[in-house]
Amino acid sequence: MKHFSGTATYKRTFVFNAKASRDRRVWIDLGEVANLGEVFVNGVSCGVAWTPPYRVEITRALKNGDNELRIDVTNTWANRLIGDADLPEEKRVTWTTTKISMKGKPLLKAGLLGPVRLMMEE
Repeated sequence: MKHFSGTATYKRTFVFNAKASRDRRVWIDLGEVANLGEVFVNGVSCGVAWTPPYRVEITRALKNGDNELRIDVTNTWANRLIGDADLPEEKRVTWTTTKISMKGKPLLKAGLLGPVRLMMEE
């Protein structure tokens, strides 16, 4: 969605071998995120990543076998404002209390850009 601003949810199931982890801490590295991502493993909020490196420790939420990963990524409303700048005022989705000139501005990166990887403490 070209001018989307808000929260997008990414989901994935993965298998974790608790014996292979040998009680080491486990992190999820989100790669690149625009703009912030909250990580859930098996329904447990593990934290929010909003600056590089986009990493969150997930050790306490992991279980042996199948695990459900959910990442909620929220971007700013800049892309929506950029899209609205090309619309007549009565068709715009957003409004602000001040004039913001977004007409002709390039769209910003948005979403989970990755690569996403699991990392174990050495």
